[in-house]
Amino acid sequence: MPTEIRTLQADITTLALDAIVNAANNSLLGGGGVDGAIHKAAGPRLLEACKQLDGCKTGEAKLTEGFDLPARYVIHTVGPVWEGGKNNEVALLAACYRNSLQLAARHGIRTIAFPSISTGAYGFPLDLAADTALQTVFTALEDNDVFDEISFCCYSAEDLEVYQYMLGPGRR
Repeated sequence: MPTEIRTLQADITTLALDAIVNAANNSLLGGGGVDGAIHKAAGPRLLEACKQLDGCKTGEAKLTEGFDLPARYVIHTVGPVWEGGKNNEVALLAACYRNSLQLAARHGIRTIAFPSISTGAYGFPLDLAADTALQTVFTALEDNDVFDEISFCCYSAEDLEVYQYMLGPGRR
């Protein structure tokens, strides 16, 4: 059965899936936006688990338990800071999605939700980020369709509208 791709506007910390993806910073020790919300909702054991991971490079992904979250796991990935597109930002963002999916597949994760990585404080243009995310996910599924559901969890109505448009008729 093919993977269900869906979009929703929600607080990612409330989703009861196998895994949610954290748009983390390199330290993995918490921050603002999605990262701060996930750390707060997961409780202090998440911080302790992240301390054991020795950080994370941009584009890479690491796994922890979800602790107090409804999600069983958290996949932490570090998106690129937008610098005008001159420093390999699109490839690094694609690596976030690709590496997160590869990690999920290795751990038997079948349902996963991504936030809009790098589009907040890191300044990545939303339309380019959404297109990169969707292209990367669809390409990954061509090689390894082991997922039941992949969700793009949008914080704002604007984000949701962009993702829905990108997934719309004639776009994929």
